[in-house]
Amino acid sequence: MSRIDLDEFSDLIERPDGAVRREAEARRERLAVRPGSLGRLDELGEWLAAARGTVPVRQIERPRVVLFAGDHGVARLDVSGRPAGTARELVRGVLEGASPVAVLARRLDVPVRVVDLSVDCEPDAFPAEVVRHRVRRGSGRIDVEDALTLDEAEAAFRAGVAVADEEADSGTDLVVLGDLSVGGTTAAAVLIAALCGTDASVVTGRGGLAIDDLAWMRKCAAIRDALRRARPVLGDQLQLLATVGGADLAATTGFLLQCAVRKLPVILDGVVSAACALVAQRVAFRAPDWWLAGHVSGEPGQAKALDRMALEPLLDQGVRVGEGAGALLALPLVRAAAALAAELPEVKAEETGAEAAEETEAGEVARPEE
Repeated sequence: MSRIDLDEFSDLIERPDGAVRREAEARRERLAVRPGSLGRLDELGEWLAAARGTVPVRQIERPRVVLFAGDHGVARLDVSGRPAGTARELVRGVLEGASPVAVLARRLDVPVRVVDLSVDCEPDAFPAEVVRHRVRRGSGRIDVEDALTLDEAEAAFRAGVAVADEEADSGTDLVVLGDLSVGGTTAAAVLIAALCGTDASVVTGRGGLAIDDLAWMRKCAAIRDALRRARPVLGDQLQLLATVGGADLAATTGFLLQCAVRKLPVILDGVVSAACALVAQRVAFRAPDWWLAGHVSGEPGQAKALDRMALEPLLDQGVRVGEGAGALLALPLVRAAAALAAELPEVKAEETGAEAAEETEAGEVARPEE
């Protein structure tokens, strides 16, 4: 058993303020734009008000993209569209501003933070602020060995908690969460299949680079073998992450839980963040109330996990690249919901009375004779 008391998270995490949400719903009824005419933006605005504890809702002013990075040993089985051990290229692409998420973040004026937990390269390959939470170089091949030792899983989990605290303390008011991993979707699929009690074929997708049929079959077999190793440790979530997860996934899970403790809303990206969210939900059932699903990634495992957590994706644009790009695309929608909820004027009481009188008069005119 782990030395971290995960039960504490269930005690510490509260739901977004229900009284504030009811107040936001009541205010929405008074707006000049009719309720329901803004579709899901109404619901988003009310959720944000409850999460941020104010009506009208405060604007999203200091969002941040946080990307946890790592290599997974299972990629050596050629189950990924990228060669094993090449997560360093993904990290460099972000740091150099050349990746999709870096381009989008630049245009949206959102800072990006990369946290290396287990990239398969020397630590001096990246700036010190990127590698200061690193746990190890790469993770084990989960179909035949543990991804991490339990001590390493604890260290990674605590690193994720620390990053959440750093973001909350620095004034970040919403996190766009993603990953920079090679082989990460395979580990994520194992976690989802284990927690949902499904077979490997149900959760095996083709990844961001759309692997071919032979690679898909290898991936499915690897997930099947890893599932056999995962099922005996389902009762201990940290041991589960050590057995079939990875340092980046353990850190992401700790990050999500601590964000919920700190009442910091999070937009989830693809299947990796969804898998970690599912593990976190098993730890603290109220935690998903602080998360939004950014988009549909096309991975069957993501759909399974989001369904289990009752999270409905905001967008479906066919974005499969990962790296938090799809979740970042949802940020303008969330900001729009906050702006509309806060800035649309309320109908004055006398106007409401006049409209009601007109409706009554119209009803009397139209009433047939008895």
